Amino acid sequence: MSIMVKTYLFLGAAIVLETVATSSLKASQQFTRLWPTLTMVVCYIGSYYFLSLTLRHMSLGVAYAIWCALGIILVAVIGVIVFKQSLDGAAIAGLALIVLGVLVINLFSKAVYQH
Repeated sequence: MSIMVKTYLFLGAAIVLETVATSSLKASQQFTRLWPTLTMVVCYIGSYYFLSLTLRHMSLGVAYAIWCALGIILVAVIGVIVFKQSLDGAAIAGLALIVLGVLVINLFSKAVYQH
C-alpha cells in the first residue's frame, strides 16, 4: 500500500472518529449520560491519534482543513438524520463552499504532502 493511500486512510479514520465523538457529545446531554460520554472521550483520543499519523506525510494546514471540513459535513448530515435538525439554504450553500474548498486544495495545491 502506498504512503499516499495510508495517509488518506489515517485521515479518514480520524474524520470518522471525530464525527462519532462530536455526535456522542450531543448525545451525552452535557456529560450526564455515561456511555455517550465515554464514547466521546475514546473517539476524540483515537481521532487525534490518527490525525497525528496523517501528519507524518501531509502538511498540518491541509490535513486540518480536510479533517475539519469533512467532519463539519458529516456532523451536519448526522444532525439532520439522527437529531432531526434542519438546514436552511444558507447553511447548505456554506457547506457546499466548504466542500469546494477541500476539492480545490486536493486537486490544485502542491502543499498537500510534505516530504
